[in-house]
Amino acid sequence: MRDIAIVTGASSGLGREFLRQLDLGAGGPLDEIWAIARSESALDEVKRQSHTPVKVLALDLTDPAAFTTFANELKAAADGLNVQWLVNCAGFGKFGTFEEVGEANGSMVKLNCLAVVEACYQALLYMHAGSRIVNISSAAALLPQPGLSTYGATKRFVLDFSRALDAELGPVGIHVTAVCPKFMHTKFLDKPGDHGALDRVLWIGFEDPRTCVSESLRSALRGKRVAITSPDVRVMNALCKVIPTDVAMALEAWIGQRTSQGNAS
Repeated sequence: MRDIAIVTGASSGLGREFLRQLDLGAGGPLDEIWAIARSESALDEVKRQSHTPVKVLALDLTDPAAFTTFANELKAAADGLNVQWLVNCAGFGKFGTFEEVGEANGSMVKLNCLAVVEACYQALLYMHAGSRIVNISSAAALLPQPGLSTYGATKRFVLDFSRALDAELGPVGIHVTAVCPKFMHTKFLDKPGDHGALDRVLWIGFEDPRTCVSESLRSALRGKRVAITSPDVRVMNALCKVIPTDVAMALEAWIGQRTSQGNAS
């Protein structure tokens, strides 16, 4: 059996960190890692820096044709193949009202939701007992997010999809973990859109990618359905379960406005 890991969004940020830690053996021994992102040159650099053999797949996952290519690559390698890990990190978000974000709303749904579903479906055909799927959701999934409405909704989709899929696959020994991190200092925030909306959301602070990934991999190996990797987000999640949603949204907006005003002064 040839064990591989597949990482989307592998050229930078959280995806790059997942690939790095998997390359170092954090998820167990691997024969190969498949790295997926749009930039072939960036993926080639990842390949040069890795100890494990890396297969580069330069694909735009908002393009339906990308998954035809992905399926064909899996089929070509099918003999003795075991997808030990699938890590869905590809995604993006834009801050601002739904109207301000405009056409990017649809692209967010394609990349943050549809690409996750397609990757899971195609990879699952080559998974066996002990395989793991890690889908990156977000702390933004825990409560509706005005100013980040589509992004938050896509990440809620990932969270609920992952929970349900884990319940379906658990009996055959395959587990799915949804990870709900805070924002991080990665390229994700290079072009955020509305900086005012960004400031109101970032009151909760940032998370370290290395810690997030290591805790996520440990949670996945234990078969945990959801990994909330930051202690303060775990507290926020507990409060969201007991406080009415409208009240929690109002409280979050008030904290965000106060923080934004403080930063401005």
